[in-house]
Amino acid sequence: MAEGSNQLRVRLVTPERILVDQNADAVELPAKTGYMEVLYGHAPLLAELGVGDVTLHGASGGENAGNSDRYNVSWGFVEVLPDRVTILANRALVPAQIDVARAKEELDHGHELWNQAGDSEEKYADANDVIHEAEAKLASAENKSQ
Repeated sequence: MAEGSNQLRVRLVTPERILVDQNADAVELPAKTGYMEVLYGHAPLLAELGVGDVTLHGASGGENAGNSDRYNVSWGFVEVLPDRVTILANRALVPAQIDVARAKEELDHGHELWNQAGDSEEKYADANDVIHEAEAKLASAENKSQ
């Protein structure tokens, strides 16, 4: 990265591959406690990744240079440094890769788990995770043209 460029180096990594390794003006991402935006010069931070869309604004060096790139991610961690963001995600897909029918099946399965949880807080939490991930996939697939 050129000195003084005020862009972040963004890496999005899954267990299978490096999906993104490029510069961006800003990154929005789903932390476990809600969405956050990272700009160049951000204070160092380590956070748990939730489910939702990672959006790179002003991306350069990728397929959509200068535009916004979006990736649907689930669970993992994000490391923020003043000049770079590293996202370690359990799963990451471009919205066009999302199988809507399968996501709907996952949502139905999550509701079944919820209904069968009984008095178990752990089972409710697991069901909620399945539901949340399926809903995030469906929302990302619906917004894939944006």
